[in-house]
Amino acid sequence: MKHQLFRKKDITSLLQDSLQEKGGLKRTLTTGHLVALGIGAIIGTGIFVLTGTAAANYAGPALTISFIISALGCAMAGLCYAEFASMIPVAGSAYSYSYSTLGEFFAWFIGWDLILEYLFTAGTVAVGWSGYFVSFLDDFGVHIPRNLRMAPFDHTSTDGWFATGSIINFPAMFIVAVMSVLLIRGISQSATLNNIIVVVKVVVILLFIGFGLSYIDTGNWSPYIPQNTGEFGHFGWSGIFRGAAVIFFAYIGFDAVSTTAQEAKNPQKDMPKGILISLLVCTILYITVTAVLTGIAHYSELSVPAPIALAIDKAGNDLHWLRLPVKIGAIAGLSSVILVMMLAQSRIFYTISRDGLLPKFFSKVHTRFNTPHNSTIVTSVAVGLIAGLLPINILGELVSIGTLMAFTLVCISIVILRKTRPDVNRPFKTPWVPLVPVLGALICLSQMVALPLDTWLRLIVWMLLGFVIYFAYGIKHSKLNKPKT
Repeated sequence: MKHQLFRKKDITSLLQDSLQEKGGLKRTLTTGHLVALGIGAIIGTGIFVLTGTAAANYAGPALTISFIISALGCAMAGLCYAEFASMIPVAGSAYSYSYSTLGEFFAWFIGWDLILEYLFTAGTVAVGWSGYFVSFLDDFGVHIPRNLRMAPFDHTSTDGWFATGSIINFPAMFIVAVMSVLLIRGISQSATLNNIIVVVKVVVILLFIGFGLSYIDTGNWSPYIPQNTGEFGHFGWSGIFRGAAVIFFAYIGFDAVSTTAQEAKNPQKDMPKGILISLLVCTILYITVTAVLTGIAHYSELSVPAPIALAIDKAGNDLHWLRLPVKIGAIAGLSSVILVMMLAQSRIFYTISRDGLLPKFFSKVHTRFNTPHNSTIVTSVAVGLIAGLLPINILGELVSIGTLMAFTLVCISIVILRKTRPDVNRPFKTPWVPLVPVLGALICLSQMVALPLDTWLRLIVWMLLGFVIYFAYGIKHSKLNKPKT
């Protein structure tokens, strides 16, 4: 059993299989597509919603420091991802990397973790999209009935679970269905749409930064680090670290880029560029928006669904014209995040299925569109149900801890592989190994420690469910554990 659990994939055969696969995924993505996919996934809920929430509840104006801390962890993890993506340019992201370095059991562990990450991220963002879309229609006198725009259940720490009186969050399910059709039709079409959306939302963000600079009241930045309330994680330096852990959710887009390695035209060169450029661009935008946001409005007022819109209201009539573009940018931005998260999730299902750890159904490729249509359909149904039935506060809780765990394992894997397989061709090398991966792992682990106990308990329950599936099905059907004939 122990021998089976920790068997590793041979990197050479892994690469040969991906090159020789017939009827597999089509290589159509360029560097530009990959950078846009990264920006498309990173610039979304984090910048349009999470900045205000984290500033109001955890870090105040010092949320800019939180973003820098998270960015440092992401940069180091990103350098490790870039080495893996150039060395092992196959679908599957951290799952595939772990399979070749830590063995099958750890690969399944991280794969199941990625499923949690992408499903719940897509669901969370779909609910956020619904809120902005409903508000946008309200501005034009079109009102969706209340019982069709909210989850039927909600949860608070004081009241527990309770019924809201709503039937379903229809707009959230609608956008998921639209994105699934695009993904089934083809990766290049999806990437082209994403490129257009990325341009729209980046322009809107730059407009907010450019015009908002004139309305900053530096008094709102004082105190820059609000005094701790006496409780860990609520302002002070512990609040900065709690804020960094919470907003880590905003950075998971570059992880999604690595899931498309098997569809990149020149993955050895393009994947590192796609990961690192998208991470750099988004970090600069996040820090700048946070500074402008907390400069225009006091951080204590920003715990609202649309903090950027609130800041525009605070600026007065001179910036009122920007409200509509911001809502359009938010709707477009959140749409692209849903698209990229569902794309990544379907590729994780596809890759795990090809290894035999999930049924063959998930790795079927459409004969016309060359996309994993079954995986995409299952992903869209799961995300649609999650978004339609559950409240956003429950959906967002698990995403950061799952992402941090994935990044930690990738950093550790780089150190292991440098020792065990120094002979493998590395078109891109992580600099200063083992310093960079070790620091990356430590920063990610420190942010995991800063998260609430409830988040850890929910993660443990999810992982136990994954272990049941692995030992009941995966280990028996694993292609790696079957004797070759």
